[in-house]
Amino acid sequence: MGTWRGLRVAFILGSLFMILLIIVYWDDVGGFKLYPLQDPKHESLPSACCSQLTVTTSRTQTRSTFNVSTTASNATPIPKTAGQEEDEKEKQEQRKEDGEKERNKEQERRKQRIMDVCSGRGAAEFPGRTRPFEQIPNRELDHLIVDDTHQIIYCYVPKVACTNWKRVMVVLSQSLISPSSGKPYTDPEAVPPDLVHNSSLHLTFAKFWRHYGSLSRHLMALKLQHYTKFLFVRDPFVRLISAFRNKFGRPNEDFYKQFGSVMLRRYGNVSGSLPETAAEAFATGIKPTFHQFITYLLDPETERESIFNEHWRQVYRLCHPCQVKYDFIGRLETLETDAEHLLKLLEVDDLLRFPSGARNRTAASWERDWFAQIPITTRRKLYKLYEPDFELFGYPEPDSVVHR
Repeated sequence: MGTWRGLRVAFILGSLFMILLIIVYWDDVGGFKLYPLQDPKHESLPSACCSQLTVTTSRTQTRSTFNVSTTASNATPIPKTAGQEEDEKEKQEQRKEDGEKERNKEQERRKQRIMDVCSGRGAAEFPGRTRPFEQIPNRELDHLIVDDTHQIIYCYVPKVACTNWKRVMVVLSQSLISPSSGKPYTDPEAVPPDLVHNSSLHLTFAKFWRHYGSLSRHLMALKLQHYTKFLFVRDPFVRLISAFRNKFGRPNEDFYKQFGSVMLRRYGNVSGSLPETAAEAFATGIKPTFHQFITYLLDPETERESIFNEHWRQVYRLCHPCQVKYDFIGRLETLETDAEHLLKLLEVDDLLRFPSGARNRTAASWERDWFAQIPITTRRKLYKLYEPDFELFGYPEPDSVVHR
């Protein structure tokens, strides 16, 4: 009995020993584990490695996004839906309407300014401000061109796009026949610019007496009341520079004989006789200077001899804005937009377009250079001479010219 018990104990101990051996062996070869061990393949990465992994992933995503965007930009644009097209059309119409309102407001501001100056609320005082229209002599109404067909009155101001506006008036009035078609011109740009200054082409208020006799003033009043009246203006000093450059900066026989020779004799200290022609004078370097031109304008003898030439006569004397209530005041500085607006107002924009010819190159920025050699006292006198135009049409006093 004792022997059998000893065998049982030995068997149990042997079995336990074998189990322990098996456990140790499997644990060494990785068969199974009785406690957790980290697998090197799944160890946590250091922080720097993680950052690099994040950056790499981000770049990969960025490249993917870029590729998608590039592909999308190179793809055929997706057509707008009917609703989107309608929205875009409405926005365009709104912008157009807003622009129209702003242009109308600007016109009201320009007209109100003229009314204020003419009523004496401005600083400038000038001859003829308060006289009635009936007292203006006929000879001073020669710049008011009338088109009865379209009920338009245009007061032209030389050196303010007047050539092109006269071309427009010729087309509207059908007063000039094209030699190529045998019919009246229909395109203003086709009208020869040198012909439009022929006074016989235009019906002006100055001609009414010849046509209508004693009824002329009554008819003028009726047309002024019912017709659409407009004019275009420009910075007064820039207009003077433009006139000088055009008439005395190059040979012009008529202006040399009538005005240039007078300036040279009075203020040029020219010894001996002057050349007979402008071409000869220019060839020998004899020509009026801008200083002589300004001196001529300020000389009281000039006006005593004859009224200012239309190219440098003040606009208030050409167009009488205190007597004629203009419906539209355009500016050369905003010629394109003003012309488009006016043609619509006149309801002739479906008949013609304003000529897109070369603009006058004289710029406001040139004033300082042109007046640099003119004494300051002379500049101030010149400003007083043209001050009514500055005030009537809203041009600021040129500080660089008058105060320096």
